[in-house]
Order: sequence, then C-alpha cells, then structure tokens
Amino acid sequence: MTSLRIKIVAIVLSTMVNSLLIAQDSIKSCGPFIGDNAPHFKADSTRGTIAFPEQYTGKWVIFFSHPADFTPICTTEFKKLASMIGDLDKLNCKLVGISVDSAYTHDRWIKNLEKDIENKQKITFPVVADTSRRIAKSYGMIHPKASATQTVRSVFFIDPKGTIRAIFYYPITNGRNFDEIKRLLVALQTTDEKQVITPANWQPGQQAIKPKKEVKDALPD
Repeated sequence: MTSLRIKIVAIVLSTMVNSLLIAQDSIKSCGPFIGDNAPHFKADSTRGTIAFPEQYTGKWVIFFSHPADFTPICTTEFKKLASMIGDLDKLNCKLVGISVDSAYTHDRWIKNLEKDIENKQKITFPVVADTSRRIAKSYGMIHPKASATQTVRSVFFIDPKGTIRAIFYYPITNGRNFDEIKRLLVALQTTDEKQVITPANWQPGQQAIKPKKEVKDALPD
C-alpha cells in the first residue's frame, strides 16, 4: 500500500513539473511586444554572420519569418520582396528574413528563385538560418497550435533605434500583403518625422492628424 502511494505521489509530482515546464516554455515563446527592444541575436545567414539588430542601427528593418524554403506561398512572397528592395532602400529600410531551415537550404532555394524572378532581380537581403528555433522562439514566431516546428508568417517593424514599432502575424496557409506592409512602414516614418498620427486607410501623401497633447506625449522622440 505504501509503495502504491509513493508511486501515485511521484506521478502527480511529475505531472505538475511537466505542466510548469510547458507553461514556462509558453511564456518564453510569447515573444516581445510593441515598444520593446528587438531581442539580440548573432547567427549565420545567406549573407554571412549577422549581429541583430545592432548591425542595422540607423536604419529601419522589416524582420520577417517564413515557414519553409521550397514551398509555393513562400516562393511568391520572396519574389514580391525582391521587386520591393529598391523602394525599401529609398525608405532607409532593410529586409531580414528567417526560417528554421539551414543556411545551405536557404542558398539552394534562393539560387533557384532568382532564375524565375522578373528583370533578374537578386535577393540581396540576408535570410537567417535558425535550425534550433532559438531565435524564432525569442521573437514569438513559433505558434504551437499552428505548428510546433515551423514559424508562422510574422513581420516585425524595427526602427533605427532598435525598437519594435509594429508586429503582424499571418497564418502559414496565407501569404502576406506586402503593399500594406510598405504602407505601414511609411505611416510609422511619417509619424516620427512630422509628429502626426494616421487615420484608417491612410495612404502616403494624404493628410494626417495633429494629435492632442496626451497622444503627442506618447509619440516616439
């Protein structure tokens, strides 16, 4: 009887410990929020080792994840991004991609992609290799109920000071609207440069709103 009780207690304790570990892992995976400093990492990429975000100090960065190389939706997204590189450069903005694939797989996929891109545009931005999922977890890019092993389609807007200014999450099954991503980038830059706020459906060049004092106090310096 005593032996049975010991076994029951051991099972209960083991279950409790596992539940706590799962809860802690879930908390760690929730990622940073708007206004937080972008989590630091140093990692291999298709453009060599990068130190993020300090390597991009003074520039805006769109840091985005994709679920997997050699997949149809990710292919359409990268082709669209390749066509936007010049426009984003004019906005002082750089692209940095990431997935859980290896650098070798990234390289093979990108070389394959570049053969089919219109105007022979090259994919010049780095794509980070995160086979351990360490970086993806630190940014909350792994959503266990969507996939425990792949990233969702996340987008982080990081300003020249390394602060996260906006975050998008798209499901694995649906591609992103990169025109909207560019629109929001311009809106964020307009807010910073002119100390204004932008209304619903605002487009670059349209009139923005002069904020009241309590809103203005919350604007970035």
